[in-house]
Amino acid sequence: MNPRRTRLLTPILVALALILTRPALAEVEVEEVVSPGGITAWLVRDDTVPVTAIEFTFKGGGAGLDPDGREGTANLAASTIDEGAGPYDSKAFQQKLADRSIRITFNAGRDALSGSFYTLNRYRDEALELLRLALTEPRFDAEPVERIRGQIMVGIRQTESDPESVAAKALREAVFGDHPYAKPVNGTEASLAAVTVDDLKAYVKDALTKDRLTIGVVGDIEPDALGAMLDRVFGDLPETGRADPTPDIQPRIAGGSIVLEMDVPQSTILFAQRGMPIDDPRYYAGMVLNHVLGGGSFNSVLTDEIRVKRGLAYSVYSFLHPMDHAALLRGGAATQNAQAGETVDLVRSVLKEIRDNGVPADKVEDAKTYLTGSFPLRFTNSSQIASQLDAMQYHDFPIDYFRTRNAQVEAVTQEAVDALAAELLDPQGLLFVVVGRPKGLGG
Repeated sequence: MNPRRTRLLTPILVALALILTRPALAEVEVEEVVSPGGITAWLVRDDTVPVTAIEFTFKGGGAGLDPDGREGTANLAASTIDEGAGPYDSKAFQQKLADRSIRITFNAGRDALSGSFYTLNRYRDEALELLRLALTEPRFDAEPVERIRGQIMVGIRQTESDPESVAAKALREAVFGDHPYAKPVNGTEASLAAVTVDDLKAYVKDALTKDRLTIGVVGDIEPDALGAMLDRVFGDLPETGRADPTPDIQPRIAGGSIVLEMDVPQSTILFAQRGMPIDDPRYYAGMVLNHVLGGGSFNSVLTDEIRVKRGLAYSVYSFLHPMDHAALLRGGAATQNAQAGETVDLVRSVLKEIRDNGVPADKVEDAKTYLTGSFPLRFTNSSQIASQLDAMQYHDFPIDYFRTRNAQVEAVTQEAVDALAAELLDPQGLLFVVVGRPKGLGG
């Protein structure tokens, strides 16, 4: 979930959404389907709309596989896999997608490569063949590769003058040092220029393998038919590829502030401290704690202290950021340059207050109400449900997660949240990166 996305739902709207969507969510049945060839997918059958949605992920197939000096390989490959495959060049492949309103997209992150597929059922056979070709026979012709490379280059150059991008880069480098997480997924201009078509082909061979694969499917399809479909689309992928070389890391954040001068009227502030992995049994308490701290938008303590009481920033936020090999608690704000120091001090003081004295009881209950009430809103279309099915497998969640997740949140106690706050929150260990011309920062 994008932490910058403003949550505009009021408690009344959340409650209404819960009333309207909870019965549908409670009735969702997730089936595990194993194809004759041994490929596993989780399925939700839905005959209410004539579409099929597939979301899939290759865990460990992300930018961690980029060769040294050729960072951006995974991202360039993901951006060009659907630019021609098998007998179809880029124009012909894209035209077939457009003619049938078929969606096939790929995205490379730090830890994984993911894909998304959506089609009307009357075009499903043709759409599945296009997906199979993209996965197993991508062409990487010169024209689309250079065209997409050029577009990514433009984006890289644009980030150099974007305060938040500059701050994020500095934060990654400060927190992760020489770890692969410090490197940009898009690469640099020099590293992206060094990526060859042979690199793209090698990456696909290493990353798109059955042992990495998780799949979520939603549609009007029987399990036996899905099994045959899985073998048709994914059956020709290699069994295994090169292991993800990314090591686990426990970030050792010294705290303090990094200031990067930029001639802009306001300062962009990002901050980070150690976090908690998603498989931590206290993670539900962590969700509640973060919502109270800064994840709850207008209901968070950070917003109360920094925006409501003092008018220092329009937006201030925090979020848990668990990755496959590290975990952070992150956040940010933007404020006038003259108020940057005061804003940074307030973030530290809020964390200290919550760590030392716990969170207000009404905030805990409000957070639980929001987290349980907003959960069904993730299931408003087939692709969203398929994405959740995929994510559940990726993170080793139980197959009944849809039905049990809210009970886990509701079971979180005030004592559990306070105990976690006392252990996790580290106001002196907070690292701030500030881009602009900030005043009043003591380092």
